[in-house]
Amino acid sequence: MTPEEGRGEEHARRHPLGRVPVLETVDGLLFESAALCLHVADSSPDSGLIPEPGAFARGQVYQWAFFAMTELEPALVGAYVARRGGDAEAAAKAERRLAKAWDALAAALEQDAYLVDGEFTIADVIVGGVLESARRFDLLPDDERVLTYLARLDERPAKQRAYA
Repeated sequence: MTPEEGRGEEHARRHPLGRVPVLETVDGLLFESAALCLHVADSSPDSGLIPEPGAFARGQVYQWAFFAMTELEPALVGAYVARRGGDAEAAAKAERRLAKAWDALAAALEQDAYLVDGEFTIADVIVGGVLESARRFDLLPDDERVLTYLARLDERPAKQRAYA
């Protein structure tokens, strides 16, 4: 989609803010990346991307999906904006918030290769997407647990195809 198409009326009918991604299905339109990921996982229960409804592990998938969107990504964007704005005090505050989020993620990766029961789930896809933003913004933490996790995600063939 070109920037002009993204600002057009047709796309505005698909997404109220005119943003991407949007998933157009036979049943209707869905937007918001984490919601799309969860929907795709739910639509393919045999994929192993999400545990069964009611399982504690499914709650953990939700936990990490929402953590990525409500804690990690806003902290990351805040640190990036504050750095670019040249406000050292705001940057330090934003980076402290980001450091706490990184610490929480790193602690979860202390014992397992992936976030939920050591198995790759849609939570890893969502968190991995935020880690890609951190890489782009040059804000990845200097934490071997997070960096090893990102390298593990990078090695997955589906990710390599998606980013090719």
